[in-house]
Amino acid sequence: MSQVEESIEVDVPVHTAYNQWTQFETFPEFMSGVERIEQRTDTLTHWVTSVNGVHREFDAEITEQIPDERVAWTTVSGDARQAGVVTFHRLDDAHTKVMLQMQFEPEGVTESVGDKLGFVKRQTKGDLERFKKFIESRGSETGGWRGAVI
Repeated sequence: MSQVEESIEVDVPVHTAYNQWTQFETFPEFMSGVERIEQRTDTLTHWVTSVNGVHREFDAEITEQIPDERVAWTTVSGDARQAGVVTFHRLDDAHTKVMLQMQFEPEGVTESVGDKLGFVKRQTKGDLERFKKFIESRGSETGGWRGAVI
C-alpha cells in the first residue's frame, strides 16, 4: 500500500469546510479525474473516475464521520483499493486546516511508476487547492450532512 498526506488552510469556518466535504456529489467540481459520485446511502458512495485514460468504478463506505472533525472511508467493491481520512482543524473562527491522509494500492506498472514519481501526491495537493478555491469563492457550503457514523 502507498500513502499520501496533504493539507491546506482554507479561509472559511470549520463547519463550512466540513459541511462542503460531506457533499460528495460536488467532488467532480474540484477533484481531477472524478467524473461522478453517487450518494447511495448515508454511508455508501459510488465513484466513477478516469485518470490518464484509466476508467474505474468503485464503491466506498464511510466508516467514521464526526461533524466538524473527520470523515473516514474505505473501498468495499470495484476497481480500486483505498482507504483514508480527512480531518478538519479549527485555526480560528474563520480559518480551517483540512488534512487528507490516504492509503491506496497502485495497480500495474504504470500506476506503480506514477506513484513512485509522486503523481498521486501532486494530484491530491491540486485537489485540495481546488477545494480551497471552490469553497472560498462560494463563501458558503452547497449543503451539509451533520449525522455521525461511528
